[in-house]
Amino acid sequence: MRVHHVVAGVLRPRFAARAICHVLVVEHETGLVLVDAGFGTADLADPRRLGPMGRALRPDPDPSTTALAAVLALGFSAEAVTHVVLTHLDFDHAGGLSDFPHAVLHTTAEEWAAATVATHAPERVRYKPVQWATTSDVRRYAGEGDPWRFDLSGHEVLPGITLVPMVGHTRGHAIVAVEADDGLVVHAGDAAFDASAYGARHATTGKPLRRVPPMRAFEVAACRQPWRIRGNHAALRRLEQTEGVRVVNAHDPRVFPGEA
Repeated sequence: MRVHHVVAGVLRPRFAARAICHVLVVEHETGLVLVDAGFGTADLADPRRLGPMGRALRPDPDPSTTALAAVLALGFSAEAVTHVVLTHLDFDHAGGLSDFPHAVLHTTAEEWAAATVATHAPERVRYKPVQWATTSDVRRYAGEGDPWRFDLSGHEVLPGITLVPMVGHTRGHAIVAVEADDGLVVHAGDAAFDASAYGARHATTGKPLRRVPPMRAFEVAACRQPWRIRGNHAALRRLEQTEGVRVVNAHDPRVFPGEA
């Protein structure tokens, strides 16, 4: 499978460094598969959809910074996107769903419950049901799933694409593994905000990344279960440094080839 790394959102929060919404576009036998969806065109046209957290994160309103724009720039149509696999349903990851209403959504059952029947006030702030209001086919995966690789368990949602629960940032958060033509790629979502936490290297220079304290602090503030952060970082570090897996995360532009 060929994997394209694209930007589907640019964030300029006042309290942290510039960040991106890193999305994978996978050329799969079933059509195009998005891993995460970033912001949608409707989100950028009407920021009120995002609420107070959207105002704090200050997404760039440029419509070219969406998954839809990236798909079109690659020479595909919106209809070519048949599946969207989400690490979680936070509004900066799920917004693009509204641009692909025909696509099948894959998420964990725990994340879907958190997003749709949330009783915890911070959860109601982070999820925006308007973003998936036109999505008719939602496939939910309960529990840890079957044994996968590297002592992890997951759900193979499509051939070569596995949803691996890694809770903490949200109570249903997962990472997504893709068997790419050039090796295994794992999209870590928000399991780590600062890619230096798992030993990633600069996409352009190949040098080890330096720690970014504001990103670490925001990760703790935005985390539903902050006591899980250290263990999640350790698991990602094992994938990156011991198993030779390419790990990318959602928001650190230094791991993105076109932005680093």
